[in-house]
Amino acid sequence: MPTTLTYNPRPSVPHLQLPPGACDAHVHIFGPAAQFPFSETLNWTPADAPKEALFALHEQLGIDRCVIVQSLVHGFDNRVIEDAIAAGGGRYLGVALVPLGVTDAELARLAAAGFRGVRFNFMKHLGASASVDDIVAFTRRLAPLGMHLQVHFESSLVHALAAPLARSAVPVVVDHMGRVDASLGADHADFAALRALLRNPLFRVKLSGIDRISAGADYAAGIALAHVLAHEFPERCLWGSDWPHPNHHHVPDDGVLVDALTQIAPDAALREQILVRNPLDFYRFDA
Repeated sequence: MPTTLTYNPRPSVPHLQLPPGACDAHVHIFGPAAQFPFSETLNWTPADAPKEALFALHEQLGIDRCVIVQSLVHGFDNRVIEDAIAAGGGRYLGVALVPLGVTDAELARLAAAGFRGVRFNFMKHLGASASVDDIVAFTRRLAPLGMHLQVHFESSLVHALAAPLARSAVPVVVDHMGRVDASLGADHADFAALRALLRNPLFRVKLSGIDRISAGADYAAGIALAHVLAHEFPERCLWGSDWPHPNHHHVPDDGVLVDALTQIAPDAALREQILVRNPLDFYRFDA
């Protein structure tokens, strides 16, 4: 099976100068497969997207901190992120994938290694991780470790997941603006439910995926929804590039994604809150 390059190896240099301490709160790392083998359950073969490529990208974009999210490319083998955290000099942290039956000792080890949360998904194309009730019960094991819950779900599921997730024992981060269909606009029921969810201080949302939820090449519809969230919930928003953009319908330009922040959060103080203060406090980076 041929390998699939999911990222742009020559992204544009953004016009926007990011504030010192800016954080990319959602990326992945793939391989190198020779060192960190891909999961045998994959039905596609990604090209290597190693930490060195990520570090170089962040240097070009002006990003100082990052949260690496474990993907199904490596399954429950979180070593690829542990390796990047160790090489990142305190500027890179992680979110793990684990089975519900993971031992307390392993959770504690991951927390000590720089993992700040655990991710579960409810995406049809990925297969649900577990039932929401079992995941919420699992969060009681995360609380003593200071780890949060991260969730990735189909937009229509926000209505069914909202109530049980509100019982989480730890903060809950919603990936990619709840995967809403941006073409349906800000008044659609799924986006309204996401906004209702965010009125609960337990929740955070990642202003990532404008390129996934928009049909147009300029991402205008996704930018518009991110703008709403940034202004309505400035203290609850985090931003991420989603590099290297797996399971995508096109290959985004990461420089363009950075420049979209001028429309998502036109005010420099708001950008500083979303890019610097919020992730610094939530993920507990060293100042």
